[in-house]
Amino acid sequence: MITDIEAATPALCRLQLGSELRQLRMAAGIKGATVCKKLIWSPSKLTRLETGENAAVETTDVMGLCEIYGADPETRARLLGYAAVTKTRKDWWATPEYRPVIGPGFRAYLDLEATATSVQTYQSEFVPGLLQTEGYVHAIYQWAGRGLPDADAERMAAVRATRRQVLRRPDSPLKFTVIINEAVLRRRVGSVQVMRDQLTHIVDAAESSPNVRVQVVPFSAGAHPGMDGSFVLLQFPEFLALKPMVYLENRVDAVVKRSDSDVERYQDVFSDLRAFASGPQESLSMIKEAIKEH
Repeated sequence: MITDIEAATPALCRLQLGSELRQLRMAAGIKGATVCKKLIWSPSKLTRLETGENAAVETTDVMGLCEIYGADPETRARLLGYAAVTKTRKDWWATPEYRPVIGPGFRAYLDLEATATSVQTYQSEFVPGLLQTEGYVHAIYQWAGRGLPDADAERMAAVRATRRQVLRRPDSPLKFTVIINEAVLRRRVGSVQVMRDQLTHIVDAAESSPNVRVQVVPFSAGAHPGMDGSFVLLQFPEFLALKPMVYLENRVDAVVKRSDSDVERYQDVFSDLRAFASGPQESLSMIKEAIKEH
């Protein structure tokens, strides 16, 4: 459980609240359909609450669930405290400054990323968001057919920069393991200088931050397990009792996969990719060579 609710972020409180409510329901042996019938809820409402997807949680909803599950007074008070945080505070990505350029799927991902202890990602076309420079972000939205107005491109660059805070958390910096396709190094996005700055930033991050590990799948590896596309694996603190999840994104959609079978499949793919990829030092040498070529 969260030991200091006053210092906890809304995202953490939403996830912890959902996790504890689901555990209470399971411990009481009550099916979701029974809960929805008693409270006259749609099944999707209960699912969103248990997975922490609602931006804010009504205290009356939490009280109703606690009544059905027979929660003790201490548990009720703690869960109501979580709900109150979601109503009275906002995560940075939910503020008016950023809300226009962050869709529901990506917003759900930011909740998870901000709370995760470990993120493992394979990227076939782009530098991972947490390592993107401002110039690279602008180039993506100017030249990759995204069609964003300049003001929104500026907001997206600010989103990328603010996201990087998770890599520098004082007590528990995010463990970030990256595998990228060699094409990411070779394909010029923006100007030559943009690419040189971007690749230099990746090297600097990997060499200066022990929590950042970068590997490259070289063209010489041939066909490999990541050819189906990019993905992100997330793991969470033990106290959250959240299982690992997978995040998938394309031009029109973004989705979080939670089923054990989906997660295990992508975990196997990532493990195989690490074997296909060059080692960390050799990968950094490849990136430095690509900087010279640009």
